[in-house]
Amino acid sequence: MTTLTAPFQLGEPVAHRGAVVAPLFPRRAPRAHYVTLDEALERGFRVREASESGSVPELIAQNPTDGDVLLYDGEELIGAKQNRILNVTVLVAAESMLTIPVSCVEQGRWSYRSDAFTAAPHAAYPELRRRKAERLHAAPLEPGAAQHVVWDLVDEKAERHGVHSPTQAQADIFAARGRELEELRSAFPLEPGQCGAVLALGEAMCLDLVSRPDAFARLYPKLLEGYLLDALERLDGKAAGGERVEGFLERVGSARATRGPSAGLGEDLRLRGESVVGSGLELGDELLQLSAFTSEGGRTLRPARIARPAARG
Repeated sequence: MTTLTAPFQLGEPVAHRGAVVAPLFPRRAPRAHYVTLDEALERGFRVREASESGSVPELIAQNPTDGDVLLYDGEELIGAKQNRILNVTVLVAAESMLTIPVSCVEQGRWSYRSDAFTAAPHAAYPELRRRKAERLHAAPLEPGAAQHVVWDLVDEKAERHGVHSPTQAQADIFAARGRELEELRSAFPLEPGQCGAVLALGEAMCLDLVSRPDAFARLYPKLLEGYLLDALERLDGKAAGGERVEGFLERVGSARATRGPSAGLGEDLRLRGESVVGSGLELGDELLQLSAFTSEGGRTLRPARIARPAARG
C-alpha cells in the first residue's frame, strides 16, 4: 500500500454560477498509446451483450483494431437490451475480445433496440460515480456489486429533476435538461494541452484525469455533461476558492493506493484517504486514468428537489 505520485499540475480555475472547473495539465509526456471509445467505434470496435439472452453486469468488448482502447469509468453505452455504464476503466488490448463489468442505468427495459451499443454523449454524473466508487472499493470487479446503488441513484436523480422516464433511463434525465446544460456548457471550455479537470460544487469535488491530452479532449465533453447535471442542483451557490481545490488535490495525492487485477490490461488502482475515494488504472509505472471524489467528510451532491423545467421562469 502506497500513496499516489500525481503526474499533473493545476491550471487556473473557471467559476460560473457557483460551479468551478479547474484544468489539469501533464507534468510529463505520455508513453502508452490508446484511443477512446468514440474513436474506436469509428474503426470497427464493438460492445455487445454477453450472450443472446444477455447478462446485466457484463458486456463483451470486441477490438479488431491494431491499437489499445481505453473505456472510461462511468461512460454510458446506449442500446442493445438496456443502457449500461462502465464500472471501472478498462484498457482493451488490440485484436482481442474481453468481458467488461458494467451497471445498468435503464431499469425498465430488457429488450433489444440494436445489436451493438453506441456511445452516449455524456458520462454518468459525479454523484453516481462517487457512490459507485465507494461501493466497489473493496471488490471492483465483482459482478453486480454496485447495481442497486446505481438504480437507486438514477431514480432519485430523476425525481429531483422532475423527469419521468418510461424505462427509468439516466439518458432521459440528460435529454430533459438539454437546454439548461447547453446554456452552461460554453462557460467551461477545454484548454489546449489539458489532460484532466477538477469539478468543485461547494465542498464536493470530482477529479478526472487521463495520461494523454488528445484522449481527454475526446472525453471532456462527456464528463462535462455529467458535471453540469450535478451543477444544475447547486447553481448560484458560493463558489469554491482555489485553496479548496488545492487542498482536495493534496488529499488525493496523500491517499492510500492499493493495486489489484484489472478487467483488461494494466492494474486497477483504488484510493482511500481523508475525505477522498477514487479509482484508476496503471500500465507499468504510468498512470493512465484517475477519478477521485470527496467522500465521508465531503458533502454530497444531493440537495433538495429542484423545480421542473416548466416551472422555471
